[in-house]
Parts: sequence; C-alpha cells; structure tokens
Amino acid sequence: IFAQDVLSVGLPAAIVAALTGKKLFVRVPGDYAWEQSVQRFGVTDTIDDFQIKKYNFSVELLRRLQRFVVRRATMVVTPSDYFNRLVTAWGVPSERVKTVYNGVDLNIVAHPVNKPSSLVMVTSARLVPWKGVNTVIRLIAKLPSWHLVVLGDGPELSKLKTLADELEVSNRIHFHGSVNREEVFSWCVAADVFVLNTNFESFSYQIVEAMYSGTPVITTNVGSIPELITDRQEGWLFNYNDIDGMENGVRSVLAHKADWSLITKQAKAKAQTFSVERTMKELIALMQKK
Repeated sequence: IFAQDVLSVGLPAAIVAALTGKKLFVRVPGDYAWEQSVQRFGVTDTIDDFQIKKYNFSVELLRRLQRFVVRRATMVVTPSDYFNRLVTAWGVPSERVKTVYNGVDLNIVAHPVNKPSSLVMVTSARLVPWKGVNTVIRLIAKLPSWHLVVLGDGPELSKLKTLADELEVSNRIHFHGSVNREEVFSWCVAADVFVLNTNFESFSYQIVEAMYSGTPVITTNVGSIPELITDRQEGWLFNYNDIDGMENGVRSVLAHKADWSLITKQAKAKAQTFSVERTMKELIALMQKK
C-alpha cells in the first residue's frame, strides 16, 4: 500500500495494512498537523518550533494521529532531507525514512502575458500566513519602479489587498488569483525577478519551475530550499521576512547582470535534475528493496 499523504489517506491505509499484513509506504508531503494548527487553531509558531512545544487537545490529537501513521509504516518517503530529519524526530527509525525528491514535469511552454511596462516582480503562493506575501508587498513600497504580480489565492487575500491600499501601492500590485501551471510559468519567464518569502517548504515545485524559467530566483533559506538553491550559485537566499535581504537580492539582479546570467543558467540546469523519471526510478527501487 502506498499512501500519498499521512492522514486523509495514510490513516485508513495504516488500519488496512494492520488488518491485512501488507507493507505500508507513506509519503509525507508536509506537516499537516502544523498547517492545520496555523490555519484553524491560532498557532503562530514556525514549523521547527512547533515540533518541540505543547498545545491544546485539538492540535495534540492531530500530531498524535500523524505520528501514529508514520511509526507504523514499513517505509516513510520524504521530499527532502530537511523533512527526513523532521520525520525522524517524530519517532521513526532513520533506516525507515528515505528522501526521494519530487519529480517536476518541466514540459511547459510559456505564452505571452499582459506585462506592465515596468520592472516586474512575480510571487506565486497559496495566500496563507507562512508564505509571507505581506512582506513582499512592503518591499514594493520601497521600490517605486517595480510592479508585483501575485499568483495564487487563499484566506489572506483580503488582508493583503487592505495592506496594499494602506501602503498606497495598490496600483502596482496585481492579484491574479489561482492560475494554472502554464500561466505561472509564463509569468516567471516574463518577469524580471521571482520572489518567494516563505517560512516553510518541504519541497517547492514552484521554485524549481521558476529556476527552469531562466528568471532570477530570490527566496528564503528555510526548510528544503537550500537543497534546491545554493546561495549566489542558483539564486539568492535571505532570511524569512528579512525585507532588507530581499531588497538587496532584487537590486543585485539589476546591478550585476553578468553574474545573474551565469546564476540563472546554473539554476536551469539544477532544475532539470528533479525529473519525474528519476523520482519514479527511485520509488520503484525502494519498494522492490523492501
């Protein structure tokens, strides 16, 4: 049995595996307990702090169920070494946790977009607190020659629009809502820079696709991102919500074009290593071994 997430599929799969004696492989795409706790139960801690603190009954129940499933798996598959370490800390023996990077289908074709006649920054994310889009909007307030295209939807949308109004930059912030992968990629190709101010990534498809687009990528040094991008080699890394670090990266793109020409080439080559074929080959080998 191969469960593609921990609770909605993994929990019933764990019960079936126990009843039938079948092997159970569980893919852990993220920390569901943490994400739900932030969105539903008022938790404001980072994912790393969340691992070591105690919370109310609802949060602890989610955590216990999540750990119940992974501890009973024959093998747990994580999308990054960062998440491998996290799952091991949940009480799963390290020999039963294997990193298999997600495969990204890069057979994408860009099409023309209605780009503002100015410098354009693109960010693409679910509009939730830990994606830090509010700080990117604050950055635009410091860069009067830039426009920001926001791709994605979520519960923070109204707050972000209000912030743009308060900072008097709403005429330079363009909310496009949820769009398909081809649209996101097209905007990445058209943009002058791609920025993602995220506080957590188990594995970012969006960053890999942005790397493949040939546009400079400026993002945070959190979670699995340093496994995708080496600072100043495939992109620019900064601390989460560090608006000065983000601004320095954006200004670097304009000031050091020759350096960024090399960086974007290296980023595209790195992106191509995360192929679907490689992922499938590693998963099949793992299951056959077990």
